[in-house]
This record gives sequence, C-alpha cells and structure tokens, in this order.
Amino acid sequence: MRISVDIGGTFTDLVLEDGGRLELAKAPTVPHDPTEGILDVLDAAAAARGMSRAELLAATDTFVHATTRGLNAVLTGTTARTAFLTTAGHPDVLLLREGGREDPFDFTVPYPEPYVPRSLTFEVPGRLTATGEELEGLDRAEVEAIADRLRVAEVEAVGVCLLWSTVNPAHELVVGEVLAARLPDLPHTLSHALNPSLREYRRASSACIDASLKPLMSRYLQDLGARLGDAGFGGRLLVVTSSGGVVDADDVVRAPILSINSGPSMAPVAGRAYAAADLGSPDVIVADAGGTTYDVTLVRGGQIPWTRSAWVGPRFTGHMTGLPSIDLKSVGAGGGSIAWVDPGGLLHVGPQSAGSVPGPACYGRGGADATVTDAAVVLGHLDAAAFSGGTMPLDAEAAAVAVRRAVGEPLGLDEVEAAAVILRLTTEQMVRAIEEICLEQGIDPAGSVLVGGGGAAGLNAVAVAQRLGCRELILPAVAAALAAAGALMSDLTAAFAATVPTTSATFAAEAVNDALAVLEAQAAAFVERSGATDAESTVVLYAEARYPQQIWELEVPLRAARFKSAADVDTFVQDFHGVHETVLGISDPGSPVEVVGWGARVRCPLRRSAGLLTASAEYTTPAQPARLAYVDGMGMVATPVRTLGALGDDEVVEGPLLIESAFTTAVIPKGATARRTRAGSLVVEVR
Repeated sequence: MRISVDIGGTFTDLVLEDGGRLELAKAPTVPHDPTEGILDVLDAAAAARGMSRAELLAATDTFVHATTRGLNAVLTGTTARTAFLTTAGHPDVLLLREGGREDPFDFTVPYPEPYVPRSLTFEVPGRLTATGEELEGLDRAEVEAIADRLRVAEVEAVGVCLLWSTVNPAHELVVGEVLAARLPDLPHTLSHALNPSLREYRRASSACIDASLKPLMSRYLQDLGARLGDAGFGGRLLVVTSSGGVVDADDVVRAPILSINSGPSMAPVAGRAYAAADLGSPDVIVADAGGTTYDVTLVRGGQIPWTRSAWVGPRFTGHMTGLPSIDLKSVGAGGGSIAWVDPGGLLHVGPQSAGSVPGPACYGRGGADATVTDAAVVLGHLDAAAFSGGTMPLDAEAAAVAVRRAVGEPLGLDEVEAAAVILRLTTEQMVRAIEEICLEQGIDPAGSVLVGGGGAAGLNAVAVAQRLGCRELILPAVAAALAAAGALMSDLTAAFAATVPTTSATFAAEAVNDALAVLEAQAAAFVERSGATDAESTVVLYAEARYPQQIWELEVPLRAARFKSAADVDTFVQDFHGVHETVLGISDPGSPVEVVGWGARVRCPLRRSAGLLTASAEYTTPAQPARLAYVDGMGMVATPVRTLGALGDDEVVEGPLLIESAFTTAVIPKGATARRTRAGSLVVEVR
C-alpha cells in the first residue's frame, strides 16, 4: 500500500493506493504545524477503512509527500539568514539578475532587492578563466577570515558561487573545505555541485535559495519522519520535486530547492495519464483549482513542459530557481480566493485567499470575507450539509451574509446575483490564464482536452471549457486531489549536468566524451541508490545547444552515448536543426551549432505495473435527488443531483445537472452531456 499527501493552502489531500485502486481523504491544513494536518488526514483515511492510524501506516510501504513549505518560506522571507560568497569584483550578481521589471518602462514598480543583501555578500579573492585556467590563485587565508566574519554576522547558511566554477570547481571546493572546517554546523551550498549551468545569476540564485532553505527543510522533514515513525510508519519517505518526479527525503535535505514547487508539479502527471486513458488525447490543458491558486500546464504530444526560468514570486521581480521545473502558470483564483469591490466599484477575485484559517465564511471558523466557495454555496452548487463527504458541514447563512455584504451591497445586487458574478469573474480569470500560456506557444486551446483538478475543479470547469472552445472536459474521479494522485503515478527522477562548451566546427570530442562518462556514472549511482535495476531505469543524455549569438538553448537528445567520429557530430547537428524547426518554426541548416552544456536525466519507476490507477466510487447516494441551484440563463431552479458512483459506465446524462462525489461537485450546464468512464472519470461533452 502506498500513500501520497499534498499540503495545500486550504486542505491537505491524501490519496491511498491499494491494489491499483485509489481512495481519497481530505482534512483542513494546519498552517502553524503542517505535520499535524498530515496526521489529521491520515486519521480520516484510516477511519474510512475502519482502521486506526497506526494500522494504516504499518500497512504502508511508501509515503510520498508534496509540500509548499520551502516555497512559502521564500515568498514570506522566513528562510535562514543567508550569506553569499562570490568572486572578488562581482558582488552584484544577485542584484543585476536578468532584468528587473516585466515592463521596463513601468517606473512605478521598484527595482527588486537581491535575495541576499549586500551587507551579507562577501568577495572571495581568486579568479578562473572561461577555460578553467587559474588567472589568480585563491587566497585560503582570506577565505578563513571571511568564515570568521560569517560567525560574527550570525548567519545561518551560506551560498557560494564563484565565476567559472562549472568548468573548474577547484576554488569552490576549497571554500567548501574551509566552511566545513571552521563552521561545521553552518549549512552551505556550492553552485557547481547544485546547478552546473552557464549563467551566473541562475547559479548564484539557486545556490543561495537552496542554502537558505536547508535549516528549515531539514527540521521539517526530520520532524515529519520522526512523527510518522512514532505513529507507526516504517516504510520509505519520498518527496515530490519541482520537475515532476520524486526523490528520497534525504536527497531533499541535501538540496531542498528541489522541492520548492513540488505541489503544483504533480497535477500534470495525473492529468496526462487520464487524458490518454479516457480519450486517447496527447494534447491536454491541465488546470488544477485548489483553495488558493489555479495552476495551468499545457501538455503537447504527451510531453509535460519544463523550464529553467521558473520564478519564485512575480516574474523578473521575484527570484529565479535556475533548476528544471514543470512549466506552469498560476493565478489567484482558487476556492478560497476572496471576492472584493474596490473604491471605484470594480469587482476583484483574489489574489488574497482566506486559506484554511479562518477560511471562507461558510466554514464557520470566524472568516468574514466572501470567497469563491461561499459563492458556490449561495448558488446551491455545493451541498452545505454534505461538504467533504459530510465530515465538514458548511454554514449557508454565513456564506450568504458574506457575499451580500462584500459584493452584493456595493454593486446593488442580491446575494444570488452577487454570487453568480463572482463565479463568472473567476471563470474569466481562469480562461485568461489558459489563453496566455497557449498564446505564448502559438496554440489554439480549442484543439486540446481540458482536464480539471482540485477541490474547486467542477464548479466552473465546464464554463471554462466553453469559453475556450474545448469540446471535451475530463474530471477524473481523483480530481479533488489530482496532484496527490499524480505523485503516486510518478517515478524517482534525477538530473545531472556538465559544462563543456564546444562548437560543431571545432568539436572537443575528448572533453565531451569524458563529461558524458561522468554523467552516466552519476546516473548509475542514482539508480543503485534508488534500489531499481538497470533494466527498470531509463537514462537520457542530451545537449543544450543553440546557433551562434542566440541567447537561449534548446535541449537535443543524443542518439549515442559517445561521439566516436565526425559522422556522429554531423548527426547531432542535423538533430539540432530538426529540434529548432519543431520548437521555433525555422532552422538554419548552413549554420554551425554551439553547445554550452550536457546533461543526463534518469528515471526509475516506482510502480511495477504501468496500468492506470483508478479510483473507488463508493459515494453513490445523494442527500436529495434535486436541490435549488443556479443555472445560467434560468436562475435558481430545482436541479437534478446525481452521484459519480451511481452513474453506470458510459451512461450519458444531460444538463442542467449536479454530479457529486465525496470531495467535489461538477456543475453540468444546460446543453452539455456527461458520462462516466471505466477509469472512474467524468467526461463532459461541451456544447
């Protein structure tokens, strides 16, 4: 038996796999002690099976955890007090970054502060050239003096990024030795070991973010492991990474930046799987509507997109992680997003969120703000008595009061009209997020299947699909916990990189082959640590290449592990031209090709079977066959209610209709039809 847990801003989601079947549980997130929320959701899952928490954990061999603990710490500035060690003469790497505003002419936006202030930036004497030769020797005595100054400054972590350490790490290694000897209890990160990429800002930023998270994430994961162990768990603890895989918790303790976007990265994994199984579609828009955000990913040809330009916080004014991450777009349009009217009479939804404490007004925990969830209760789309499988009844009157006061009275609307415009604006914000990510890639969203995930997925997913022109929508049976389900479908993954610049005209075959051999050795060591066999694992070698004078590189998979002849180089060059044509629509076959880096990506499957995980559908009886609910164009009318578990396989039902499961409700408008697939998903034909 395997369990995955995803901590969101409002709810902590749990998905349990037993024999290829999935079961879901939810519990409110506990912001001041996220592990307490995990234990609460374990109690809920155990109770649903008639077991104790200890019995459930004793039967669990793998526990997979997705967390935004590190992300929230960076966003709120609650990471460790971190120092930055850089090459003498280059103290402004973190300040200059890669631009400072999304709109360079908007001078109302202040230039962002560096991740580490200049007061904690220390310049290390010594200099290497771009070829790795020593231009100026490293002054070890000065490094030791800097270490003493770090002690006086009471820093809690150190990020180190010296020029050209990716080509020759000798100077960074000496700095690491000095820090380990003189400050043994102070965690540090060396940029060449964490992120051996070419660009200085990205290496420096990733090193400092990683170092700043080490005290926090080390304490958190050690506490989680200890408390799970005390509760009866004796299996393997894994953590979801930003790149759509999982690693052992010890690996995240060593490099906590790997987990910084771990929660949102898993929904695309599950969304891709269900789109392929239910409709055979490789082109998918995966939209995960949680309590705080709406996360969108565009999957093309079955490939989940990734980027090295992931930002923590706003683009350009936030901080770049510099490491491979699932490419997604987030907007503040979740179930807990707060609706408010500005002094000019304009309605807004988000980005503020009520979170889990105090939560929406209908939660009855002291929240007074009107949220998307409150609007859904007012409209009758959520059954207040049966919310969250009946374990968390809602206060419908409190929801109506909040919506009327926050939106209705300022806009001159009654609570039903106010709730309807809240949902309508939320839909438009979701549509805008999807259109932006599609337009950036020149893609018409109408040609894709929309997969809805998150607890708020079903409230307006059909409306979103209608606005986009998508003809089909999938709401998996695990939609309410799509990211947690994706964690159980993912594999152990790792990526390794090396910097060996070369060109097709003067190809450095010997140096490149040496680097590829090291990458293969690193991948093999990871496979051995994972417990997988060579037959089960997959290793892909690739190059990061470009045409001369281009700014960005494209990833080109290698056909062979070594370059043994000029013909191998020619084959690689042709492959690059083909990738450039596919990605950017043009190529220049007569141009030479520059390679700035090499990499290896390794994947070890955790599941012996490649079959789709399907969800249980035991929730079969609605509280009532119909209830008063809002239907667009009709107002509040008696609307039929069905449950997902009561639908027969491929039985077709027509809207207007509400289809409920234990943790979400799908609103099927007039003119749309829905059917339940053998995998348990709800497929909606949008008209």
